[in-house]
Amino acid sequence: MKSYIETGLAAFATESESILATAKSVDPKEFERAVEALATAERIGAAGCGHSGIACQHFTHLMCCIDRPARFIYPSEAVHGGLGYVQKGDVFLWASRGGKTDELIAIVDVAKKKGATVIGVTENVASPLASVSDIVLKMAVTKECDKYNCQGTTSFAVTCAIFDALQAAVLERTDYSNETFALIHPGGAVGKRLNSK
Repeated sequence: MKSYIETGLAAFATESESILATAKSVDPKEFERAVEALATAERIGAAGCGHSGIACQHFTHLMCCIDRPARFIYPSEAVHGGLGYVQKGDVFLWASRGGKTDELIAIVDVAKKKGATVIGVTENVASPLASVSDIVLKMAVTKECDKYNCQGTTSFAVTCAIFDALQAAVLERTDYSNETFALIHPGGAVGKRLNSK
């Protein structure tokens, strides 16, 4: 039986391996298209279920932090009027490892009909959701961290890594400044450091 620290270190190794594999899997042209769409959209919406949904909440916060107005749309609310947020010219991003999440299919269909640019983040680029997306960013997951390979651990880390990479690239594309960030981030240690100058 493995020691607890061995199990923990193996989890670090598994996630690191998948993040590096994802860096090689992402199509550079699709990534650049995603950055351009996010940098020029008036507004951004995102949705996902389970761990993917939590990652999408992280993504919308990242976008807001660089002055890209974004909102997480809960799938349960989306199909009960919440899709009124999505308008023509917006970007709508979804995340699903398998690309077959039933709750997202209706949402993506409506976003397309309303004229939004749809970005998908998935491991399955041949999936139903990927096939109707305008831009697809491929993730690569060797295995989840738990011994049953079931929990959204590695896939969550990989999804967040893709979102972090998008934020870093959009920041470059928009020439976003620390001074602007200081204005919208007055709280916490970062806010104090930026606004003390």
